[in-house]
Amino acid sequence: MTSFRQVLAVPGMTPLLGISLLARAAITADAMALTMYVVLALDMSYAAAGAVVAALTAGVALGGPLLGRMIDRRGLRTVLLATVVPQLVFWLIVPVLPYVILLGASFAAGLLMVPVQSVTRQAIAAMTTAGQRRAAFALESVAGELSYIVGPAVVILCAAKVSPGVVAWGVGAAIVAGGAGIALLNPPLRAEDEADGAATGRPRRREWLGARMVAVLTMGFGVAMLLCGVDLAIVATLQEAGQVSWAAVVVAVFGVTSVVGGLVYGALPRPMPTWLLLGLLGLVTIPAGLAHDWPWLCVAVIGAGLLTAPTLSTVSDVVSRLTPASVRGEATGLHSSVASAGFALGSPVVGVAIDASVPAGGFAAAGLAGLLAALVGYLLSRRSPAPTSTPSSDGLARDRGRIGRYLSQDGAP
Repeated sequence: MTSFRQVLAVPGMTPLLGISLLARAAITADAMALTMYVVLALDMSYAAAGAVVAALTAGVALGGPLLGRMIDRRGLRTVLLATVVPQLVFWLIVPVLPYVILLGASFAAGLLMVPVQSVTRQAIAAMTTAGQRRAAFALESVAGELSYIVGPAVVILCAAKVSPGVVAWGVGAAIVAGGAGIALLNPPLRAEDEADGAATGRPRRREWLGARMVAVLTMGFGVAMLLCGVDLAIVATLQEAGQVSWAAVVVAVFGVTSVVGGLVYGALPRPMPTWLLLGLLGLVTIPAGLAHDWPWLCVAVIGAGLLTAPTLSTVSDVVSRLTPASVRGEATGLHSSVASAGFALGSPVVGVAIDASVPAGGFAAAGLAGLLAALVGYLLSRRSPAPTSTPSSDGLARDRGRIGRYLSQDGAP
């Protein structure tokens, strides 16, 4: 069993996770920063702010695979330069942009968002051994949960003290600093034993984007949709109870328990199948709707919180194992894109369920979305035979052999 201490002892791992935490906290707060600017500085509606956030999210979803493919072909520093400079320009001019131009600029900024999350995942896959990878991805998921706890909260607190334009500058500065820090660190994106195989040629997309990869991407979409829906259901439940000011406390409990769950899961001797983790997450989410005030809601979200980081880390782990090194950037970018799509779809779907029933219907819709994604993922993974090595390249054959051994242990993604 690999300990977290062994993972953090890997050269470059600790600074990578630290820089990633800084940048991801800023990236998770960018939507809140834009919302505060549109509502407070431009004195417009939340619907108008939502359109700006939707434009940013659409850009991120479309840009992920494109930037990942560029990393595979052009290298890490080239892509970081091509994304850090536009981010610097965008966030500097946000306070002077009229609304219509801000819409288009937000889409462009999302399209060229610094790919911190996907780069971190690629680097983890390259820097760790097979035995270390699950614990490393658990730490990465914990960092992600911390960023969701810290980033938006800091933006909200700062917005009460300074102008929304200054808050936007601060978010942009953190994103740029994170991208520049990763460029200086320049972590390896391929292991030494993968470099030669990757140089022999880029496999065709249909060779790696098969039923098993589609299965795990579907589950990544499902968990993102579930988590977005849970956030909305928490707010709706407390608003009905007249306790909406306690929403931050419930969300904090959810985040902290997710961190605990990620640390515990990373220390376990064996992984669990992704479909099982996601299915359990969906099951424990549904009864959270039975809580009607904030203390009981804090208790009700503990089960879902404990399973969140393990599910997220397992999806990242399986994506890295199913992907040949020469296309890992595109695959991790695709993973980020489907997660963005899941977050974007989660709010309207769960919102409709809440409007059509009661706030508890939001938890039910979010949980059912997770269960459906787990079922689809399970069925897709069972329909596809385990990968076998082919003579297309030595590197691809080696990757597929490792995949086959992994799947033989766990049975499915």
